[in-house]
Order: sequence, then C-alpha cells, then structure tokens
Amino acid sequence: MTETSLHAELPRIGVHQLPNRVILAPMAGVTDRPFRQQCRELGAGLVVSEMVTSDKRLWNTVKSRTRMNHAGEPGPRAVQIAGGDAAMLAEAAALNAEMGAEIIDINMGCPAKKVCNKAAGSALMRDERLVGEILEAVVRAVKVPVTLKVRTGWCEETRNAITIARMAESAGIQALSVHGRTRQQKYTGEAEYDTIAAVKAAVSIPVFANGDIDSGEKARHVLDYTGADAVMVGRAAQGNPWIFREINHYLATGQVASGPSDAERAQVMRTHLEALYEFYGDYMGVRIARKHVGWYLATREDGSELKRSFNPLEEPDEQRQFLTRLFGEPEGIARTETQGSHAA
Repeated sequence: MTETSLHAELPRIGVHQLPNRVILAPMAGVTDRPFRQQCRELGAGLVVSEMVTSDKRLWNTVKSRTRMNHAGEPGPRAVQIAGGDAAMLAEAAALNAEMGAEIIDINMGCPAKKVCNKAAGSALMRDERLVGEILEAVVRAVKVPVTLKVRTGWCEETRNAITIARMAESAGIQALSVHGRTRQQKYTGEAEYDTIAAVKAAVSIPVFANGDIDSGEKARHVLDYTGADAVMVGRAAQGNPWIFREINHYLATGQVASGPSDAERAQVMRTHLEALYEFYGDYMGVRIARKHVGWYLATREDGSELKRSFNPLEEPDEQRQFLTRLFGEPEGIARTETQGSHAA
C-alpha cells in the first residue's frame, strides 16, 4: 500500500464497511458455513459463500440447500451466484436477498470446464454485451449491494478486465475482485498484478486483488504494487485459516506473526470437525472432514502418512480419537454431540 492508502478508510461495500483488508475467496466445495465461520473468527474481514447456481430448479438438491444455508451466520452475508442468463441471475439474486443475503456476488471468474461449458463463470468475459446485460439486471433486481469477481480475461490475447471493470462501475457494481490469471491459465503459472493495478487505476469502486496471496509479506507487496483496497485469499487458506490473522498482523506491524501452537491447531481442528458434523450430519460430515483434515496435515512431514490413516475412518468418534492421538487430550473443549443434519 502507498502511504496514502495505508491510512485510507477501510473498503466499503454499500453500507458494509469491512473491518480489515483480508477477504476469504469463494471456493466451491471449500467455503461452506463451517469453514467460513472458522476463517471469520481467525481474522477474515469478509467471507463469501460457495457459488450457487442461478437455476432455481436445481435448488432442491442437497448440495444447493447446503450452500444456501446461512442460519445463525453473522453479517454481512455474501452469497455468490453463477450462471449465464441475465433474467435467471436477477431472479436468483432477488431470491437470495429475500433469504438473507446482504451482498450478492456475481461469478465471472470460475475457470472450471463444467461452468464455462454452460457459458458461465469466466466464459462470460468473452461476451461483453451479455456481461453488461447481466450486471444491469442483477443490480436492478436487488436493494443489497452487488459485487463482481472476474479474471484478467479469457486468454493472454483477450485480457479485457479493464473494459469489464468500467462496465461494472457504470452498472452500479459496488466492488470488484480480480484474479490475476486468465481463464486459460486456470490455476497454473504465477498470478500477475499489472492488470489488477490497471483496473484499480481505471475505476473508483473498491478493487480486491486475488491470486497467489499466501503470506503477510505477499499481501503487503500486492497491495503496494496494485493499490488495491484489499486482498482476497483462496487456496492458501485451505488447512490454514490462521493466514487471515497473520496477514492482518503483518499489515498492521510489518512483523511476521508466529504461527499457531500445537494446542491452538488442535483446538481449531476439533472445533472445525464438530461444526462439520453438526452442519452436515455424521455421515457427510465425516466424509467432508477428510479433505479439510488433509489440508491441515499437509504442512507436516508425516502429513501423507497421517492422511492415509485418517481417510478410512468412518465415524465421528474415530476421527476425534485420531486428533487425540495426534495432539493429546483436549483441554477445556466441550464436545458437541451431533443431532443429525441441520443442512437438509
């Protein structure tokens, strides 16, 4: 950040002023309610839900009902919607706002083939006329602020994030997240920040920089380089929700924060497991826990071996006992017994 932006007002999305400059990126299959809560408690200034399809005919699936469950979640509740039809996206935005969404985010950044094949996600960036229709329709449909997530473009030769950013501002979009890769790159190579800097210079709405931000030092570099108002952290938060606290500490002090102790790591993992069992029920909670625990263990030298031991476990108590063997008995942590799924 420049000296000026370092002391500038924290970013605002409509009526919502963020408490800091670090945001959890929406990630399908990752940023469910238990993980969002974990990241919020450890310093994320804003968390965004997994993307919800704009096709309401699919909302009765278990996956969609779970993704749309925000019961008891503190605000501002940000819901990301995805699709390629302006009218459907507008209706989806309005219905989600009725169900408690306080920010609607439009996905034009997802590079997944199954999304792009439906002319949604980052595929939309190839059709600027349709982008304009979608932005205007969604903003018109809701009273809550609307944000947009994009990539730098479809491919190296067609980087048009600046054009779309200007269209977004004109349509009434309140903030813009830019991932520093093209759709063609998916998640390969290194993110570039020149395009994000150019987008920030081209618009007056808040701009959030996304891509390869995995430490406080990297976050500060990206904010300095781009002039962005905040950073958005995605894959680096998987198994490492402490990254939000660490980035906040570095931005505030210029000092690298010490990582979590084994005792805190154990407590966070236990709390996360219990939240998964409560939210999904025992059967699905155990299965979803496998990927999250795998990410938590990935930093350990014996992580692969531990994952091989953890993944076959079929019951919550077996997973709890695994953590007890790994870290010792929990101290002062009440165990929540699950009473079936709250997500169905």
